[in-house]
Amino acid sequence: MTHDETSYLPADAIRAGLSGRCPRCGKGALFDGFVAPRVRCERCGLDYGFADAGDGPAVFVIMAIGFFVVGLALWSEVRFAPPLWLHFVLWIPLAAVLCLAALRPFKGVMIALQYRNSARQGEIDSR
Repeated sequence: MTHDETSYLPADAIRAGLSGRCPRCGKGALFDGFVAPRVRCERCGLDYGFADAGDGPAVFVIMAIGFFVVGLALWSEVRFAPPLWLHFVLWIPLAAVLCLAALRPFKGVMIALQYRNSARQGEIDSR
């Protein structure tokens, strides 16, 4: 089953990535499991072999969530001075849950942006 590359209007990369949909048609599922990309789209047949987000989404998620959670922890320490055990009980699970919740959408957006911008592996000029 082959499809003409030009027969599909490109999906909105951000919307497709956040919803975990194919970056070309916006209909088929992008992920097989939690964050592993499928081999190809079941709707349009797009080969997801190009999808290599690497550690980029995880780094963005950890930095953003870390900034947010550490800010809340510092604010609560200054404002209320809770015991140390309460910090552990509150902030570690909150950071873990928020990171896991944000990882899949961030990875979907990175893959969709790779497709939209035709991002490829870096190459050294062989002249």
